[in-house]
Amino acid sequence: MSMWKRPRATVVGLAALTITATAFTGPAHAQRDPAPTAAAHQATQRAIDAAVAAGVPGITAEARDADGVWRSASGVGDLTTGAPRGKNDRFRVANLTDTFVATVLLQMVAERKLGLDDSVERHLPGLVTGNGNHGSRITVRQLLNHTSGLFDYLADTGFAETYLMGDGYLQHRYDTLTPEGRVRVALAHEPLFEPGARHGFSHTNDVLAALLVEKIGGRPYADEVRRRIIEPLGLTATSNPGTAVGLPQPSGRAYSKLFGAQPDRIDDVTEVNTSQIWGNGDIISSTADLNRFYGALMRGKLFPAEQLAQLRTTVDNPGFPGSSYGLGIERLTLGCGTTLWYHDGGTVGWLTLAALTEDGRHQLAFSYNSNYGAETILSVLNAEFCPAPAS
Repeated sequence: MSMWKRPRATVVGLAALTITATAFTGPAHAQRDPAPTAAAHQATQRAIDAAVAAGVPGITAEARDADGVWRSASGVGDLTTGAPRGKNDRFRVANLTDTFVATVLLQMVAERKLGLDDSVERHLPGLVTGNGNHGSRITVRQLLNHTSGLFDYLADTGFAETYLMGDGYLQHRYDTLTPEGRVRVALAHEPLFEPGARHGFSHTNDVLAALLVEKIGGRPYADEVRRRIIEPLGLTATSNPGTAVGLPQPSGRAYSKLFGAQPDRIDDVTEVNTSQIWGNGDIISSTADLNRFYGALMRGKLFPAEQLAQLRTTVDNPGFPGSSYGLGIERLTLGCGTTLWYHDGGTVGWLTLAALTEDGRHQLAFSYNSNYGAETILSVLNAEFCPAPAS
């Protein structure tokens, strides 16, 4: 998903061989980061400072390159107390959850537990039906690269007014929702286009992908993510919170402008029942863990080369020139010519992005503790990956 280009109500998804992450990364333990780099990231620091000056409460960021690791934070983590945003803060990663889910499904493909061209109906019989939505014509691949045509449940007016905006959000933020219920909201609408016709991002695809993980794995999707990704990579700051409403420490508060008629009103939206974004936005992590995960993923540490090639096979994104969508990850060529693999995401109170160069040697992850200020995200990316020539 791409927060600065997709306006929405919320912000602005081998026969007997068994392959798991452990087979490619060794035993579960936290990897040691390189020593902090002395290399300058002044342009990126200026960009995140400018985003804070433009209204984002606080930003935490981490970059990794050949010189080591650079961490920074700007602004505040708590508008009431003025406490600063922390370099090691935990936060909701929003739609970066999609990449974790896609990774698990691709591991299952490598284990021959399902195929990318299997129909949704084959594994989730009877779920994707009605109003022209035919699971028999939608494949696993089309869920992951968002070419299914399924309506985005977050675009349903009633759902948005109840769970994403204004008094509806404040009154219903602690409600427990089921993934099947959110899928039914989407299926009450006709599909937007024929399966495979084009790319069109829909959070409904992400929820269905997580349901597939549960059906194939025979256990909660959070257990599969933990067993296959979090534990092997030593992602000690990463978790699936279930129905918990708070954040583990250290963390800051989250903020949103919930009322369109009151553009200067800012509400604290830190607490929310995470079942409301289960499977497409519920994971909590840190910038360090995100860089470790995406680095391992794109260097082929989490599944065989065949699945990595599938993940990197993209379809054009007509809404954002220069961008294309793979399986749970996007590809973008910046104006300076640098090509990145990335995923961004937003939910009420948070904007997050993780990006890395094609060779995986240069990475950046950052988090805004607001879901406003998305217009500054591209400036941060350009500052890190398109440095001005030395004078």
